[in-house]
Amino acid sequence: MENVVLIIHLILALCLVGIVLLQRSEGGGLGMGGGGGGDGVMSGRQAATALAKITWVLAAAFLVTSMTLTVLAARQSAESSVIDQIGGSSSASAPAAPAQGPGSVPTNSLPSAKDLLPPSSAIGGSGGNGGTASPDTPATPKRAN
Repeated sequence: MENVVLIIHLILALCLVGIVLLQRSEGGGLGMGGGGGGDGVMSGRQAATALAKITWVLAAAFLVTSMTLTVLAARQSAESSVIDQIGGSSSASAPAAPAQGPGSVPTNSLPSAKDLLPPSSAIGGSGGNGGTASPDTPATPKRAN
């Protein structure tokens, strides 16, 4: 339903833009608009009146589809929230933390030293210490002579 209203809304918007651009403005606008004469089916005044009526109808339909889309979106958002879409609230799904003293940090949440250092191949692999770079001793880069 929402997609159908949205497509109608977009078509109305494009038609409204086209009709407004076809109209002759007071200042000359695009230079279009019928030059007088009785050769056409409608004279200049009748064409302006017809285009104005079409503009009013398209504008009214555009406003109706805008309000319909707003109501549909509000109804859809009232059924669920962003937290429901994520997967539940964090307080309801997370297990309770174990009781610890004030100021203590759980040890399982701290990263180890291995996690903080890059792999030995990124440090220099076969640098100055025969390819056995340990996390405690930095690798010495080779110098080009």
